[in-house]
Amino acid sequence: MTIVLDGSSLTIEKLVAIARFGEKVELAPEALERIRTCRAMLERKLSAREIMYGTNTGIGEFSEVLLNDEQVREFQRYLVYNHAAGIGEPMPVEYVRGAMAGRINVHAHGNSGVRPEITLTLVEMLNKGVTPVVCQQGSVGASGDLAPMSQIALLLLGEGEAFYQGERLPGREAMERAGIPIPGLQARDGLATINGSNMLTAMSAIHLYDMERWLKQAEIAAAMSIEALLGNLKPYNTQLHRLRGFRGAIVSAGNIMKLMEGSDLLSGKIKTRVQDAYSMRSTPQVIGAARDAIAYAREQVEIELNGVGDNPIWIPEENLTLTGANFQGSPVSLPMDMAGAAITMVCVLSERRMNRLTNPALSQGLPDFLAHEPGFYSGMMLSQYTADMMITENRILSAPASILSIPAAADQEDFVSMGMNTALKNARILENAAGILGIEFMAAAQALDFRDFTPGRGVEAARQAIRRHVAHLDIDRPLYRDHNTMKALVRSGEILEAVEQAVGPLDS
Repeated sequence: MTIVLDGSSLTIEKLVAIARFGEKVELAPEALERIRTCRAMLERKLSAREIMYGTNTGIGEFSEVLLNDEQVREFQRYLVYNHAAGIGEPMPVEYVRGAMAGRINVHAHGNSGVRPEITLTLVEMLNKGVTPVVCQQGSVGASGDLAPMSQIALLLLGEGEAFYQGERLPGREAMERAGIPIPGLQARDGLATINGSNMLTAMSAIHLYDMERWLKQAEIAAAMSIEALLGNLKPYNTQLHRLRGFRGAIVSAGNIMKLMEGSDLLSGKIKTRVQDAYSMRSTPQVIGAARDAIAYAREQVEIELNGVGDNPIWIPEENLTLTGANFQGSPVSLPMDMAGAAITMVCVLSERRMNRLTNPALSQGLPDFLAHEPGFYSGMMLSQYTADMMITENRILSAPASILSIPAAADQEDFVSMGMNTALKNARILENAAGILGIEFMAAAQALDFRDFTPGRGVEAARQAIRRHVAHLDIDRPLYRDHNTMKALVRSGEILEAVEQAVGPLDS
């Protein structure tokens, strides 16, 4: 179904549908009219020689330099050239598509002064699959994501590069093959395309979508490990968590109990400890805290997706031009730093449960390191090493970028969000998190295979999903293939889908 971009109703799910799954978009008719109205206002102000930043003045430290009429016509081209200054490998296509959708939604407010042709060209590029090549590094997340957004803007000049139908092509060739006219850039058009934190926001939206699905899988892995360790189930009673009041913990405990429905552990047939270790019994509190952090980040990102992130902005109803800093990435980078740290925290918890599964002093009678002949075979001993390495990297990556401003532009831009660093490190945190959780899943499935009781329906569905891809470890084998298979399985969401088919949707 085509997604209508109107400036106010873009959700994370809609952005992912556009960015990852190629959903078509259209600009709301009323949004197009707002864009036209605002452009007419800007052109009147240009004719009246009203001074407007980045339109008939230079930018940054050159904001006091006034441009003559000929310079106004050419300035946007050179502004885009100058700012297309990134470095590194290309961004994944989904991030670039997400940024383009976000920028269209900014224009839809009718406060950017851009020509309608620019916004409509971005719509066509999305719908026809022309994705600009954008370097991963170069943005400091203030004055927007200038470097990456400028590589998108180059296509509007028939320049730069683009991916189209599986090929990396010169920008003009990609546009011509797709049948998209090149609009060129006139006064204001270039800055209106690049002056927002759209790339880091799109990346953050996609990461939040994946984080939320990952947290559900973390609850599934936890339930499997807790069952395999013969856990006392009282800590997962939602009444306990309602008395404290944190929504995330209530949801997490409810999901864990839902996964264990039908388990012999609930029947009282199996003797359990009076009280388990923190890595088991505080699972709802820890995953719940991560849920709450990510819920806050979602709220902030969706505000940004539907806000006027630009500078300057025009308010046609009041014939007013305002200059400020609505491009500043801090409202997104700060909560996303917290979101990344939250995922790392849950990774640490996952590894601690995996340790209990393999440690003979803690495993409630499971074979040492889950091996069939401990001593001759080492079982999953080395899997823990791999998880520990990735956790250490995630801990390094969880240092906040949002406090690491380095002044730029002769100190005119003397505080920046470094939100692109946040987004890039969150991508890596998620990649490691899939591997760490995959190893817990693998260990939990191995441990359950040794137990002679009926697990919960959700737990059993997860074990069966794992066994479709990774066999029980009866004799030692090189585990890197299994580790990579499990990592891909977590990223695919197949375990989550199998569990939800068995027990119904887990709460978010």
